[in-house]
Amino acid sequence: MQIGLTLPVQNMNIFSTRSSGFNWYASSASNAWSRNNVSVSCSSTKTVSTTKITRKHLSSLEKLLHIEPQLSPPEKVNVEDVKIVTQKSPQENKGKGLLEGLNLSRIWLESKAAEEVSPRQLVRLKRMLSKTGEYSPRNNLGSKWREYHGSNNWSGLLEPLDENLRREMVRYGEFIQAAYHCFHSDRATSANEALVDRHVAVPDKAYKVTKKLYATASIGLPKWVDNVAPDLGWMTQRSSCVGYVAVCQDQREIARMGRRDIVIALRGTATCLEWAENMRDVLVQMPDQVENKGDANGVQSISKVECGFLSLYKTAGAQMPSLSESVISEIQRLVELYIDENLSITITGHSLGAAMALLVADELSSSPANMPPIAVFSFGGPRVGNRGFANHLNSKNVKVLRIVNSQDVITRVPGMFVSEKLDKKLRDSGTATNVLNILDNNMPWAYSHVGTELRVDTKMSPFLKPDADVACCHDLEAYLHLVDGFLASNCPFRSNAKRSLEKLLVEQNANVKKLYTNKANALTLKLNPQREILQMSSCLPSPSS
Repeated sequence: MQIGLTLPVQNMNIFSTRSSGFNWYASSASNAWSRNNVSVSCSSTKTVSTTKITRKHLSSLEKLLHIEPQLSPPEKVNVEDVKIVTQKSPQENKGKGLLEGLNLSRIWLESKAAEEVSPRQLVRLKRMLSKTGEYSPRNNLGSKWREYHGSNNWSGLLEPLDENLRREMVRYGEFIQAAYHCFHSDRATSANEALVDRHVAVPDKAYKVTKKLYATASIGLPKWVDNVAPDLGWMTQRSSCVGYVAVCQDQREIARMGRRDIVIALRGTATCLEWAENMRDVLVQMPDQVENKGDANGVQSISKVECGFLSLYKTAGAQMPSLSESVISEIQRLVELYIDENLSITITGHSLGAAMALLVADELSSSPANMPPIAVFSFGGPRVGNRGFANHLNSKNVKVLRIVNSQDVITRVPGMFVSEKLDKKLRDSGTATNVLNILDNNMPWAYSHVGTELRVDTKMSPFLKPDADVACCHDLEAYLHLVDGFLASNCPFRSNAKRSLEKLLVEQNANVKKLYTNKANALTLKLNPQREILQMSSCLPSPSS
């Protein structure tokens, strides 16, 4: 509807509404519009001359127009739903007050804003942009902790996604974020100097860090590179902090989880030399492993892994042990310290850290010491080894849950001649099995994924652009956002997702739909990238429903 006439304040004291809209027209030339006598007629509604109904309508409009921002966003106000019936009245002052209460300029402003986002969407956006977050009690895992730790390969917990498992996955993802934060807070590390103590902002206060972990590249860059760009020396350094070991110390949390949990958290690629190691994608044989028992059909195969990953895992610096030596010695110490308790080892990593997590799990499971149950939660992990390596992990009862974004290209490298699905189909049918076994044992790029897969998709998020770039699809915070909203593979993003969008907007603002970035600014949300994102209370924001 368009209003092309300015009405006198003293004559607008009677209002009426009708759901189907209203019509403006003049009955005759003699009853033409005048500044002192305006009449709006409707074919199916009688003129209301009392102020009782008027006040009722205004009260409803006030509820729509004066909602506090903290409670709910403004409802969409459709001006066409308002029918105006005015006539000359002696109560001029009251009519003036009613017009001011209507506040037509605000109706137009809010109606324009609501054209883009519905009231329900605005409520949801405000809640998910909240810096305080929502909290709910952690459920007691008790005797079922082994199931959540993968004893049955998470059977029955992924489709639909169990709320307790979702919570555990997000929690372990935040442990990885703490590993990233630890590195970026002090990037410089010298392989020729003694290690300095680093602070790790562990997201869960029930855990205590017992050891920081470092990885060293076997390759280096010429010294003149540091002379050209001295401020970027951390990008070319051989050794870097890649993670930490933490153990649960809170007795109430131990009782809730049903055991004392030891966490190994590993970050993804951050330096130039780590990227260089990633590019060394030829399979090499695992040390001290010649042949394993093979798969369910008894086919023997040689265990191989990517050369670059193995190099980062096994190489020691001048003043520091290798990642392999550090993590194995620390875990053995903790297992011996808590030998009389129920223990679990949870290894969690993102990207390069997900690859390292499998190497750690493989070595721990092969340790002569009596190791507790080992589970790996990996986010955006690449392929690490061949089919023989996967069979070796399965034979050691290592449980692996891979969280994979369908749009993440990192999860599809290094290369393979046939996809995992086609490989499984050919082996199950008995077609070309011998040929595939020969490829696994002899070809330098015959990789295979390990473990159980949970597949999420950037396109399922109502907040991220469907064509989000490669960096966004591989980003850890984007992964946690997708896990928090995941219900099942055939279900939309859950409407009651609780993880805040603040960190996602800071890190992936260009990949968030413009509709929501604009609304975030309109809601006067102050996104400060320098704020400590990892400051959390002892009770984490629960992603459970």
